Amino acid sequence: MPAYVIAHLQEAAPVPEIAEYIERITATFEPYGGRFLVHAAQQEVKEGSWPGFVVVIGFPGITEARAWWDSPAYQEIAPLRSRHIKGDIILVEGVPENYDATATAKAMRETLPAE
Repeated sequence: MPAYVIAHLQEAAPVPEIAEYIERITATFEPYGGRFLVHAAQQEVKEGSWPGFVVVIGFPGITEARAWWDSPAYQEIAPLRSRHIKGDIILVEGVPENYDATATAKAMRETLPAE
């Protein structure tokens, strides 16, 4: 199953370390099959608030996503970002290609008390 690294990052003033981070990050995730799916694109908020911007990197699976995050190459550049941009970053497994949400709803209904 595919996996994703999703970052919700706050706006930050541009500094040379951020530019260096952006220049170097692709080379850290490509060996693990990663690629940018969303990179600081304009977003349209439909509910709630969403200050900052989002980054999504796709990987073939959660193993590759974890290996990238833990890799010496990424850990070397991570402080270039974290010193200047606050945010939340998660790794999350996707759903299989044939995923059916109705099956999830059915399983949920089976756990509900009888009416």
